[in-house]
Amino acid sequence: MAELTLRPMTEAEFADFVARSAENVAEHQVTAGIWPREGAIERGREEVARGLPDGLRTKEMLLLTAMVGGEPIGLLWIGLTHPRGTPATGFIYDIEVAEAHRGAGHGRALLAAAEETVRSHGLKAITLNVHAHNTRAVHLYETSGYRVVTQQMTKDLTA
Repeated sequence: MAELTLRPMTEAEFADFVARSAENVAEHQVTAGIWPREGAIERGREEVARGLPDGLRTKEMLLLTAMVGGEPIGLLWIGLTHPRGTPATGFIYDIEVAEAHRGAGHGRALLAAAEETVRSHGLKAITLNVHAHNTRAVHLYETSGYRVVTQQMTKDLTA
C-alpha cells in the first residue's frame, strides 16, 4: 500500500467538505436521536460554521486532505486546542476516508497521521467524539488505543 500523506485542503475541497460535513453531522445527530430530521441540515451547517468561522483560515484549526499515490482519499479536521479547554490536547472534529477507499487500512493510517500531526504541534494527547451507532469507527478507535473517558446516555421517555 502506498504511503498516506497529508496536505492542506484547497478552497474547492473545503467548499465540498463544508457541504458534506453539514450533511454528515446532521445524519449522525438524527440517527443518534439527538436532533429531529426537520431542520437537521441547517443545524449541521450552523455547527460547521460555528467551528470554522474564518473557513480555511480559522486559527488553531487544521483542514487537511489525505493523499495516497497522488490521489485524495480522505480528510481530516483537527483543532489544536480542545473545545473544553483540556490542556495540551488536540481534538479531531472530523476524519473521513472516501467510500471507495475504505477497507484498505487507510482509516488507521489517517488516524495515525492525525496523531503525528498533533504531536508535531507539541500536544500530548488527542480526543474525539464518536456516536455509538458508528460501530466501525468505534472499533477503529478502540483498537488504536483510544479509551472512553465520558459517556452520554439517553432514554426516550415518549415510548
